[in-house]
Amino acid sequence: MTGFNPPLWLRLDGGALVANWRALAKMSGAASTGAAVKANGYGLGAREVVTRLSAVGCRDFFVAHWAEAEAIADLIPASQIAVLNGIGDSDVQRAIALGAIPVLNTPHQIAMWKAANGGRCHVMLDSGINRLGIGPEQMSVALLDGLDIDIALSHLASGDQDVAQNAEQRTTYLSMLRQARCQRRSMANSAGIMLGADYHFDLTRPGLSIYGGIARAEMAGIIIQVVYPQARVLQVRALMAGQSIGYNATYTTPTPSRIATLAIGYADGYLRSFSGTGMCRFEGVELPIIGRVSMDLVTVDASNSPTLNEGDWIDVDLDLQRAATASGLSQYELLTGLSRRAQRLWKD
Repeated sequence: MTGFNPPLWLRLDGGALVANWRALAKMSGAASTGAAVKANGYGLGAREVVTRLSAVGCRDFFVAHWAEAEAIADLIPASQIAVLNGIGDSDVQRAIALGAIPVLNTPHQIAMWKAANGGRCHVMLDSGINRLGIGPEQMSVALLDGLDIDIALSHLASGDQDVAQNAEQRTTYLSMLRQARCQRRSMANSAGIMLGADYHFDLTRPGLSIYGGIARAEMAGIIIQVVYPQARVLQVRALMAGQSIGYNATYTTPTPSRIATLAIGYADGYLRSFSGTGMCRFEGVELPIIGRVSMDLVTVDASNSPTLNEGDWIDVDLDLQRAATASGLSQYELLTGLSRRAQRLWKD
């Protein structure tokens, strides 16, 4: 930790994180509820997320890579960690030693795990997203024979929409399960939970909505914001009408204006797509982003905030639904793109 005061904070609401997980667990009915903590806990910090969720009863955590499993394996039993991207040829012995559970995605991964007597595993059954997993054309009892399968997973391609593909995937998944001897079944992510009990099976595994994302419209009012960025004001200037601001002069002041420059930019995950669309606030007053977002800086029109001065802190709007609409980015991108150079401050 540097001794310098950071110019950018991510203020993180641990109580909201826990409340969101509990709400998702309640909506999951009789199914257990896990948590996707890949991509460093969706950008918030996987260790901090795991510590809080394990304390309130979460027992299944999902990461993408083995390094992500190692990073949290001292916090919880390694057997509670599932590694979604499976194993490579060089991973097998180290994976066994670590004790986290691979999600086997291909016949080759299955063969490696069997040959190593790897023990407990999970298997991904591809029911229609055609991304990772054993496809229906590859499925057979012989392929899975000899595996100690805990969870047989599948993944919805369009759970955030009311489309026929959801039911089609469920039908395919049920058909594949007839050839898979497993302890537990899991299909629903955050959006899939909202499709109802037919999609819950034994375990749901939300990600986005734990962190405040609204995966489906009916979650509004249930899922609450977790991440609140704050940027320091580096400079305030009074400009005359007709002066251009930022790279390529994309904004020109229409009247005499008070312009503030903030310590946040696309290197922090606040991308150029917020140029002219993003919003900040100071003491309840809206300060629109003007000009082009650059690597480390943005400019806002502070004409309606005469008390704003250099050194003050401004709230950067990251309500995920609003920010996604303003920027054209997905809520997933907005979270996972948050820079590690922003200091994270948790409040429970």
